[in-house]
Amino acid sequence: MNGKTVTEEKIDEAKLAAENGQSISQNSKHLIHCLTVIGQIEGHYVLAEQNKTTKYEHIIPALVAIEQDRSVEGLLIILNTVGGDVEAGLAIAELIAGMKTPTVSLVVGGGHSIGVPLAVSAKHSFIVPSASMTIHPVRMNGTVLGVPQTLAYFDKMQDRIINFVTSNSNVSENDFRSLMLNTQELVLDVGSVLEGNKAVEIGLIDELGGLSDAMECLYNLIENSEKRYI
Repeated sequence: MNGKTVTEEKIDEAKLAAENGQSISQNSKHLIHCLTVIGQIEGHYVLAEQNKTTKYEHIIPALVAIEQDRSVEGLLIILNTVGGDVEAGLAIAELIAGMKTPTVSLVVGGGHSIGVPLAVSAKHSFIVPSASMTIHPVRMNGTVLGVPQTLAYFDKMQDRIINFVTSNSNVSENDFRSLMLNTQELVLDVGSVLEGNKAVEIGLIDELGGLSDAMECLYNLIENSEKRYI
């Protein structure tokens, strides 16, 4: 017992959801933690107040807590992001990929830019038919030095993302690079926009489906998971 009343526990859960976009189901088949990744991924720099953000200093300790909490049986990640800090997003994706806790991701709205690694980091991924995923090369804001070292840095960062995505999905490296460097689709930009069915067709996302499909898959993963017996 933690010494808190049922009312106090409900208040704490409501506060958690309001502050970090997280919730834990109680009266359900399995105890599921829901984590939302929305807006921009905020990393090393604080974004403007009017921006809807997901802060990595909130998400990282939450993932650690979920992984070590024996009562949490599964993690559902809801994604609707426009990208953001590349290193922060990749750090979150690596943590999710390294979890023993059963994880399922569901892309709704969009999974753009660094949202792509986040989507494929779960053990199984879903996308709704109306959602889209934008794939483009690494970008950088602010002062950029026009020297060979800068281009080398971009190449290495891009390779890190490509390697992660291809290692955690069924898309081939050639297909992913072609989509990333496509010059025929986006106005004033390089890259591609994939609708839900196309993302599944090329192997980037595992399945087309909605919330009930994602939950059913997560239940199946939980029932075949070793974590329940640790």
